[in-house]
Amino acid sequence: MNVRIRFAKYGAVKFIGHLDVMRYFQKAVRRAGLKIAYSQGFHPHQIMSFASPLGVGITSEGEYMDMELTTEYTPKEIVDRLNEAMVEGFTVLSCRILPESLNGRKRETAMSLVTAADYLVFKKQSNDCRISENGKELRSEWARFYGQRNIPVVKKVKKSNTETSIDLKPFLYGTDYYEVAESDAMTEITPHIAGTDYYELETIPDFTGELKELYKRNDWFYVPLRVSAGSADNIKPELVMEAFALFLGCEDTDSLHWQIHRLDMYTGEAPELKRL
Repeated sequence: MNVRIRFAKYGAVKFIGHLDVMRYFQKAVRRAGLKIAYSQGFHPHQIMSFASPLGVGITSEGEYMDMELTTEYTPKEIVDRLNEAMVEGFTVLSCRILPESLNGRKRETAMSLVTAADYLVFKKQSNDCRISENGKELRSEWARFYGQRNIPVVKKVKKSNTETSIDLKPFLYGTDYYEVAESDAMTEITPHIAGTDYYELETIPDFTGELKELYKRNDWFYVPLRVSAGSADNIKPELVMEAFALFLGCEDTDSLHWQIHRLDMYTGEAPELKRL
């Protein structure tokens, strides 16, 4: 059976890189006693794949992992077993049994399906950048920034060690303000329906609660983002905030000035998106 796990990464483990997260889950699956399938060959490895890797320092409640199991389990049993094996900083939120592939076709993994992602971005209060501390002023500037017809940026390509100029605007699918007391979802996107093939924790922890309280009390700048993601047009929220800092006339565009939290990832074409 093939399943898709959604999990959260928060707290101190936000500083753990993607390769270490992969190694951690390989060990957690063994501790949980789940019978996972292994690849063939001289160096067999667990058949497990992750969706878009999360940058170091970014928290999330929308991480996805696919794995193939050799024994039948209920989604609830998988969630419960994994959470018993988790350390603080990781929480498994849901599990979905994936349908069997048709006509012998190769199954599409979560990594290949990702096309968009939602983020919350908070401005940290203590930094050396010349960005205003006035939340109302920053919201006004953000409206001007996002209202531009074009948002040109220079994107660095790690593999080829080159830079390319792109227009961000077509890859920003949504950004707007709302009261932090309301739902974190920018819009409702086809949810999975609970049943025998899907299980989700009844109560999802509020992973951004502390930041929201500080935002309300101190009038921080705070904005939700929905951006293009995946292998084709992958736009990181750090790049968007770098462009915003330059728009404000700040030469110090270090991403450490922002606390970023990923809410969820989606597949499909905007605006017709579906949750992974």
